[in-house]
Amino acid sequence: MTETVKDSNCGYCVQGEPLAQFGYLVGELPHSLVIIFKEQSHPGRLIVAYKEHVSELVDISDEDRDAYFAEIAQVAKVMHQVYKPDKINYGAYGDGGSHLHFHLVPKYEGEVEWGTPFAMNLDQKYLSDDEYEAMAEDLRQALAL
Repeated sequence: MTETVKDSNCGYCVQGEPLAQFGYLVGELPHSLVIIFKEQSHPGRLIVAYKEHVSELVDISDEDRDAYFAEIAQVAKVMHQVYKPDKINYGAYGDGGSHLHFHLVPKYEGEVEWGTPFAMNLDQKYLSDDEYEAMAEDLRQALAL
């Protein structure tokens, strides 16, 4: 992977307050950032963002793409262990923000949006900073971060 490219207008690149508007940083893997999506109508919803500021999968080498997808799979395995969803939905859009990232959305049978695509932001359930940190710590331990 090449040196991380940063975009001064991107929450994934800048982190801090821009990231805090929608996410809570768990930690870094070699090719990605693991972030709790603050809106938690789907308990355990995460984002796995590529470390470099690129827009498309085709903007990175095959080797880096494979490593990034391996990290997405690693995070998904941990989500199954920690949150025990019935299914994880994966979404990568990016026309509203150009940094390559995937939303990993745990779905629970009989719960919100089961059997339908997930909404980007239901804007219904937010946690306290202490609750986000407890989630992050559980994930850090499971991911060995």
